[in-house]
This record gives sequence, structure tokens and C-alpha cells, in this order.
Amino acid sequence: MGTASAMPISDRNPSAQMLAVHGRLFLIDCGEGAQQQMRRSHLSFVKVEAIFISHIHGDHIFGLFGLLNSMAMYGRTGVLKIYGPAALGNILKFYSNYFGTEDGFEIDFHAIKCSAPELIHMSKHVTVSAFPLKHKIECYGFRFDEVVTERHRQENPDYVANSYAYCSDTMPFAELPEWVRGVRTLYHEATYNKEMADKAEKRFHSTTEDAARCALAAGADRLLVGHYSSRINNFPAFLEECREIFPNTELTQDLASLVL
Repeated sequence: MGTASAMPISDRNPSAQMLAVHGRLFLIDCGEGAQQQMRRSHLSFVKVEAIFISHIHGDHIFGLFGLLNSMAMYGRTGVLKIYGPAALGNILKFYSNYFGTEDGFEIDFHAIKCSAPELIHMSKHVTVSAFPLKHKIECYGFRFDEVVTERHRQENPDYVANSYAYCSDTMPFAELPEWVRGVRTLYHEATYNKEMADKAEKRFHSTTEDAARCALAAGADRLLVGHYSSRINNFPAFLEECREIFPNTELTQDLASLVL
């Protein structure tokens, strides 16, 4: 729902993705305008099972207050689980004290603190693990793994469980490919092209080549890239830089719907 980096532009919103798994929705980051993008995409405000916030930078959380308020206005009553760095807890307390006193649902916040992949959420159809990323501040990525029942495996012996990993924002580091090893679809930020590698390193971000190398080393089937700098305008060349290293790369676009 948003593929821009820190600076929103006319045709790209800040970071937000919605993952649909067997009818349940999982929101990953919540940049400004996320609830409007949900409306445009005809996504339910009451079917969101959990929200996962990678880090406390504005382009990843500035849409959260409006979304929570709209959930209340739409009559949500079910508990909403929210996962993120411990600092997010104080932000949610501020919201609850000043704006959420009449909300009809409970926010169940879980602070993430891990130095390696750690299981944080389990439901009927999916498990979610968090792992640390290398950014300017505390930041986490998330891996979603489909839960396949034994009966389904017996009936479909060749079935491969689906999986999705979300890595934003981060500079490359040695452990990351291992932590997302074998994932079917990897989303990895590519804020800059290879000519801007110096800016990427200085700002703890990744380039096209960094994202592609991570996907290749991890043995991913498919790479999605996004979190584009506002300076990126030649997207065919941007995509080609990724595909030179990892051919099965796609560019994400705001409001695009992808089957994983």
C-alpha cells in the first residue's frame, strides 16, 4: 500500500503492506495514508488480525493513529495484536489515553526484543517470526510461514508451504540471508540504485544490488523490492540492476495486488 521511503510523493505513499492469509489480514508497517489505501483496496478494518511495526521512524508509523480510530468507528470489537519495538508501547499508551478511551476493542501490545529469529505470533494458518535488521535505530524484519496440516500434507504430498519475509529498513549484513533462507517470496528494501551506494551505507539502507545479493544468498524463489528514494525515476534501469544478479525480481507498486 506504500512503496516510498521517507519522502512521500504524488504517486507513492510511505511504507505499508497488507498480507492476506486464508481470509485474515496482517498489516506490516503503517505509514501515513495507510487507512486510505485500505479503503481504495477494499480491505476490511475489522479483519486485521495483527499489526507488525518494524521500527519507530515516521514513514513506518504515522498512519497508525488514524487507522486505530477508524477501526473503532467501523465497530471493531476483537482484540488487536500489535508487535513492534518496546518504544512503540509508549506511543500506543499515548493514543489510548488521549484518543482511544471509547474504542470498543483491546490493543494487545507485544514488545519485540531479539538478536536472532524468534517466533512471536501463531494462528491457525500462519506463524510469524521476527529478526533484527541493521538500521540507524532498533529495527526488525518479519517472516510469515504458512501452517500446513498433516491431513493436507497427506492429501497433497508435493505441496510446498508458502512463506514471505519482509526486510525494511536495513543495510546488508552477513546473517540476514541465513535468517530468511528458503523463503518463497522475499521483500527487501532497495532505497537506492547502485550509483548511490555511498548514500545507502551512510543512511543504513540498501541498494538494488544489496537486495538482489540477499535474495540469491538466501535461496529465495522471488524478490520484491520497494521503499524507493524520491530520487529514483528510471525504474526500468533500477529493475535491471536487480535482475542482473537475481533474475526473478519484481518492483512493488502502490495498490498493487500480488499473489504469492
